[in-house]
Amino acid sequence: MGKYSALLLIYIETQRNHDMKDEVEEVLESIRPMLINDGGNVELVDIEDGVVKLRLVGSCVSCSSSTMTLKMGIEKALKKAIPMVRCVEAVE
Repeated sequence: MGKYSALLLIYIETQRNHDMKDEVEEVLESIRPMLINDGGNVELVDIEDGVVKLRLVGSCVSCSSSTMTLKMGIEKALKKAIPMVRCVEAVE
């Protein structure tokens, strides 16, 4: 693969990740009011190969239901809206 082709592939992948981040943020914005009502929130940290990495903040950090919220709420909503999302992971 030539230098030009490699740069083009990098550009395309970067653009795809940027577009996907915008889509993920849009879905998160629809979920945030529920989290904020309970004193928590979520921040998008990164997206890598369809894995959305999120940071739980506020009361979500210590909530016993945070795993359920992350997997059954946030992950389910993201997968439904964005088929390229493989899973969601919490990061610190």
